[in-house]
Amino acid sequence: MFESLSNRLNDVFDRLRRRGALSEADVDSALREIRVALLEADVALPVVKSFVDAVKAKAVGEAVIRSVTPAQMVVKIVHDHLVETLGGDTPAEGGVNLNAPAPVVVMMVGLQGSGKTTTTAKIARLLKERQRKKVLMASLDVQRPAAQEQLAVLGRQVEVDTLPFIAGERPVAIAKRAHEAARLKGYDVLLLDTAGRLHIDEALMAEAAAVRDATHPTESLLVADAMTGQDAVNVAKSFAERIGITGIVLTRVDGDARGGAALSMRAVTGQPIKYVGVGEKLDAIEPFHPERVAGRILGMGDVVSLVEKAAETVDRDEAEKLARKMQKGSFDLDDLAQQLKQLRKMGGMSSLMGMLPGIGKIKKQLDAANIDESLLKRQEAIISSMTRQERHNPKLLNGSRRRRIASGSGTTVPEVNRLLKQYQDMADMMKKVSKLGKKGLMRGGFAGLLPGGGFRPQ
Repeated sequence: MFESLSNRLNDVFDRLRRRGALSEADVDSALREIRVALLEADVALPVVKSFVDAVKAKAVGEAVIRSVTPAQMVVKIVHDHLVETLGGDTPAEGGVNLNAPAPVVVMMVGLQGSGKTTTTAKIARLLKERQRKKVLMASLDVQRPAAQEQLAVLGRQVEVDTLPFIAGERPVAIAKRAHEAARLKGYDVLLLDTAGRLHIDEALMAEAAAVRDATHPTESLLVADAMTGQDAVNVAKSFAERIGITGIVLTRVDGDARGGAALSMRAVTGQPIKYVGVGEKLDAIEPFHPERVAGRILGMGDVVSLVEKAAETVDRDEAEKLARKMQKGSFDLDDLAQQLKQLRKMGGMSSLMGMLPGIGKIKKQLDAANIDESLLKRQEAIISSMTRQERHNPKLLNGSRRRRIASGSGTTVPEVNRLLKQYQDMADMMKKVSKLGKKGLMRGGFAGLLPGGGFRPQ
């Protein structure tokens, strides 16, 4: 998401940085390019005009032109306005507002095909696992065949309760029964998955309004497909005017390189983006943090999200076990397999790289390197094809054993060799850490880990 916009904006800022002192004409030229970049990213024209005007009011002035680092000042101004456009007043923790008496009712609305039912289950899992809430889901969709059964299946997968459905019951009656069940059984949150339509019509709006009036939801979240671009913005505007939404969930943002819908929706509806769906799996959803997203767009990275993702996916006991092995210098192929698995759970290399500061500057080189995300799975398959003895003692891996492993894992002997070289480099580094110890590492710094012992003063 935002890939094309990020590339364009970073090109503009790189040219500004090379100029040193900036004239008013330089800033005007940069703003024209920013305007084009936003339009190409499918941002709504009124939003683009408002954004550029707001940036220009601050960027064209003595404070910037006479600044010690004028280009950095312009970047900061653009960053601040990006945060504001994306929803600067969104609570720091992001996500659903739970500041209401239990059960907190969250109504999910949107068009058919936007991913509403799957998103309901994703949010339920998030609330259960991250915020330790007792959640009940209820499907009010009596239009789409097997919609209620679909939510029940997803509920079992994420281990969240779903309301048993009764044949012939109407949406408002289901909503009332769900609310009463949630109240009596002590649930913290009730998620109502309403029916969608292929397009906005009177029946859809009337049904959503009736459910809203019967349950008085704390949150009414619109689920919209980011891939539909400006059409998603029009849908959001219609729901905001007719039903009154409190937030937006954008799905399929992993397939939308432009990101114009996200930038436009906040401005058009006045409501924040609460979550973004970043894949098909049930854990592929993130609370939306405007400041972090603005940082990613401008190549500043998102270290906070990276740390949170690591804390959520990395097994603490396994990490401590590995740390002890590193201290002893006894790192084996089973440990490497564990690291590869953790890396894949965190979203793979491309996902993590997008969160690292300054990665935009080497984006072209990374694209040229053509990082293959399936490489992690192939490397895991290679290690899985080894015997326990081979994983603990790689010196046993002669030519015939390597051919057997390549055949068993569906890879090639050169791939097996590359993995073993990667392992050997890591193992050598671990041994150096072990020999240096804490005091030696502090004395010699990381230079001591470099080949040949690193830099030595003459």
